[in-house]
Amino acid sequence: MSTPTSNTHLLLYSFPGAGHIIPLLDLTQHLLRRGLTITVMITAADTHLLNPLISLHPSSLHKLIYNEPEITPSPHHPLITKVISTQKLFDFIVQWFQSHPSPPVAIVSDFLLGWTSELASRLGIRRVVFSPSGAFSSSIIHTLWQSIDEIKARNHNRDDNFLLALQEIPNSPEFPWRHVPVIMRDYIKGDQDFESFRTGMLANMTSWGIMYNTFENLEGVYIDYMKKYVGHNTVWAVGPLLPEKDDPVAIMKRGGSSGSLLDHLFTWLDEKVDESVVYICFGSQVVLSERQMHALTGSLERSTVGFILCVKESGSSSLPVGFEDRMANRGLVVKDWVPQLAILRHPAVGLFITHCGWNSILEGIASGVMMLTWPMIADQFANAALLVDEMGVGKRACEGGPESVPDVVELAQLMDESLSGNRPERVKIKELKRAATKAVKQGTSTRDLDVFVELISEM
Repeated sequence: MSTPTSNTHLLLYSFPGAGHIIPLLDLTQHLLRRGLTITVMITAADTHLLNPLISLHPSSLHKLIYNEPEITPSPHHPLITKVISTQKLFDFIVQWFQSHPSPPVAIVSDFLLGWTSELASRLGIRRVVFSPSGAFSSSIIHTLWQSIDEIKARNHNRDDNFLLALQEIPNSPEFPWRHVPVIMRDYIKGDQDFESFRTGMLANMTSWGIMYNTFENLEGVYIDYMKKYVGHNTVWAVGPLLPEKDDPVAIMKRGGSSGSLLDHLFTWLDEKVDESVVYICFGSQVVLSERQMHALTGSLERSTVGFILCVKESGSSSLPVGFEDRMANRGLVVKDWVPQLAILRHPAVGLFITHCGWNSILEGIASGVMMLTWPMIADQFANAALLVDEMGVGKRACEGGPESVPDVVELAQLMDESLSGNRPERVKIKELKRAATKAVKQGTSTRDLDVFVELISEM
C-alpha cells in the first residue's frame, strides 16, 4: 500500500462481553499487520484476552483500561443498563484523548455504543461502527428501530404471532413478533432509558463508516442494501474475522484458555470417523430449560451419532440422571470452556447444533460444517433464516425461548440423516467455506480492509 500507515492511530472500543470483544481483537490483528497503531479500550477483567496480542505487537498496540461505572439498574432491560453505564465514560475518553501526544484519527466502536458518534464529533474525528453481527440482521434491526412506533401501533394487541413483513429489505424477510428482540417488544415511547438506547442505535446509521464481520458471498446483497440505506459507500465486509489456519495456538486459545480436558477431547475426536460427530453448543449466554435439556439428551440417546455436548448446568437445566454413563461409549459432555473453532475444524465433526450467534455461525461456515439451528434471542432468528432459507447450509432443529421444545424422535432422526450421505446442505456449506477462505485470502474482505486502511491513513 502506497499510503504510509505507521503514524495512523485508531481507538478501538468494544462493548463488554466475549462475543463482542473476540471479533474486535481479530480485527485488531488485521489492522496491526497493515501497519496501524492501535489503542484498545477494555475493562480490567477482559485484559487477559488482549495481552497475548500485545506481546506480539508491543510497540504498536496499547490498552486503555477502564472500570465499568456503576449506575442504577434500568427497570426495563439489563442491556439498557449496560449501555447507559458505558456512556458515563464520555469524559474519561475526552480527557485521555486531549492528553495524548498523538491522539487517534478515528474511533472504531461496537454497534451498541452508538453514543460514540457524539463523542467522535466532540473530538473532531471520524467514527466507524464495528458490527460483530451480520448485515442481514443489522438491516432488520435498524429498520425496526426506525419504525418501532408504527409497528407497535399496528400490533396493538401485542400478538406474538403478528407477522412482520419488511418489504424494503432484499428478499422481503418475514417473521413473527415473538422473534423480535425483547428490548424492542418492551419499548416504551417517551421512556428516557429506551429513547437513549434507540437514539444510539439510530446514530450508527449517521456514522462515517460501518464495518461488518461478514463477506460478500454470504451477505453481499445486504451490504449493498446498507450502502443505499446510509447513502454512502464507506460500508465494508471484512470477515470472517478468525485466526489463520496456520496459527494453531491462536485457534486453540480464541476466547479462553485451555483446560486439562482438552487432550482427552482431541484424542477422542482423533479416533472418530470423518464427519461422524455432532458438536452441540449454545454459546456463553443461553441456558436450556429442563424440558429442552431432556428433549435434547433424549434425542441423542435415540440417535446413532457420536457427540460433544457443551452444557451450562443450573437449577433449571441439568442432565438427566445417568445420561453421561449411558452415553460414555458415544459422546462427551463438557462443562468447561472449549476451543470451539478448533473443534469445528477437526475432520471428525460433521454437524453443529447452534444457537445461531454470529460468531458461531462464522466459525461453522469457515469450518465447512452443516448446522442445525436453534435460535433463542436477539439476532439469532434472523441468522437462522439466513442459513436455512437463503444459503441452504442448515436445517431447523427448534426455535424460540424456554417454551419451545424439539420433538425427541424428529430431532434424533434429523441428526442421523444430516450425517448420512451427500446431503445438499453439506455440499453447499463446503462451497461457502471455500468462498469464505477466498474472501480473506486476497479476496473481497482483504480488498475492503485495504480500502478502509487507505482511507483512514489519508486522515
